[in-house]
Amino acid sequence: MRLPFQTQVESKLYTFYALTKAGFVRPERPDTLARLIQILVRWGATPAAAAAASAARYPDETAIEDELGNLNFRDLQRRSNALANALQDRGVVEGDGIAILARNHRYFVEATIACSKIGAKALYLNTSFAAPQAREVLEREKPKATIYDAEFAKLISHATQGRRTKRYVGWVGDDEPITGDERLEDLIETTDPDDVVPPSEEAKFVILTSGTTGTPKGASRSAPKGLDPIGGLFGRVPYRVREKHFIAAPLFHAWGIGQYMIGAALSATIVLQNRFSPEGTLAAIDEHRPSVLVVVPVMLARILDLPQEVRAKYDTSSLRIVFASGSALPGELAERWMNAFGDNLYNLYGSTEVAWATIATPEDLRAAPGTAGKPPKGTVLKIVDKEGEELPQGETGRIFVGSELVFEGYTGGGSKETSAEGLMSTGDMGHIDDDGRLFIDSREDDMIVSGGENVYPGEVEELLAKHPKIADAAVIGVEDKDFGQRLKAFVVTSGGSELAEDEVKDYVKDRLARYKVPREVEFLDELPRNATGKVVKRELQERDA
Repeated sequence: MRLPFQTQVESKLYTFYALTKAGFVRPERPDTLARLIQILVRWGATPAAAAAASAARYPDETAIEDELGNLNFRDLQRRSNALANALQDRGVVEGDGIAILARNHRYFVEATIACSKIGAKALYLNTSFAAPQAREVLEREKPKATIYDAEFAKLISHATQGRRTKRYVGWVGDDEPITGDERLEDLIETTDPDDVVPPSEEAKFVILTSGTTGTPKGASRSAPKGLDPIGGLFGRVPYRVREKHFIAAPLFHAWGIGQYMIGAALSATIVLQNRFSPEGTLAAIDEHRPSVLVVVPVMLARILDLPQEVRAKYDTSSLRIVFASGSALPGELAERWMNAFGDNLYNLYGSTEVAWATIATPEDLRAAPGTAGKPPKGTVLKIVDKEGEELPQGETGRIFVGSELVFEGYTGGGSKETSAEGLMSTGDMGHIDDDGRLFIDSREDDMIVSGGENVYPGEVEELLAKHPKIADAAVIGVEDKDFGQRLKAFVVTSGGSELAEDEVKDYVKDRLARYKVPREVEFLDELPRNATGKVVKRELQERDA
């Protein structure tokens, strides 16, 4: 999507202002400035450039804090150089794929930077994969090498059986057996850490879609060609250079790795934990004092489920930004978080394919709970009907987005639907209110027609989330012989509360049109969710069938 010339000029000025305000653009010593320009020309806007620039600017300051200790920027640069050289020594060349199956720790980051330095394509695998899913993805993507944590040794052994792929072990836990594959730490310690010759083309990375409706697809991406998208983001979220970013969201997901790359560009200290736990996250905030916390919404819910006396043990006052994405953020959850932890919550709506579409600030979430916010500068958002005609404010239609961050297509072929203007479908239905804020009503394939009326499950889910006795809820469409389709709700009660099916139906009936009332309510102990907290509605459909 190409913006008009005047809009491009305005965008450049806005970007310069936003980057300056964040401290990203600032006066430098002439020799440092020359070095930074050389790095940018050499590496482009890539993780390799971010690592080299931070090492030049802040060599002795901390780059990563994880369960192995602290790593400064100079050591991160040298270690990622050594790993890049070691991979090349073992036959991995520019354009080859490297699969990464790892949790949040330094080896994930070092592998990502090393891929960028040699022009290899990083393929991020979901840590929740079963062996058949991993095997299917690996057979489709055909990586030259696979980097994995020791806990996944058995899974990787099954998934790579009969395939020619070099295998390397990243994180090894205290009680985890060492396999016969080489360890990344050994490669790093025994290889020359000299600078790597840049590849002829910038490396790509492949992020898998959530797979909530089927087999995950590989979405191919490159680094953005300019800084305008970052400027747009900084205009909505008040990032600052050299702060601490605690990334609790999984790095393998578009949300987690995207936020790592933002933090790396800002020379942030990245705080990482292998596994999420609600109290462990609060303890890490208390210990490391981050300014930014990156989460998926279910993490917020689990922290808020802790008893008040447990939450009160930890100091979280360092947090300026709690940034959530990856799945829907119910308005009720946003209000509960801000009432408990202050107005520091930001919500990003987007997808693996379009990156970000809108961002809701704390002010947006207070004024209009449940909103997905407004598009950042440089992002175009339109709501259209089935014929592609733009709809007026308030009317629900298909969401299309355009920016420099739209992905390049699926690795297996094909892409998302685009409009005549080059905007890309997010696959969701939504509407825009009078203040320009977006609301997500449903996935396109979730919308049902019941008795001739269009019904959006998301609207009912948002309402159910506000019920004091409901901790979690999901709504799907099922076949109905009289109405074509009808709604069915799956409900998880709060703390073992007693709740009858008729109470749920009456609650919805008192607040929404009758055709939006679920005809059936099923109570569950928990909803099926993927690693980023999205409800896997495919499993609910299978359960109903």
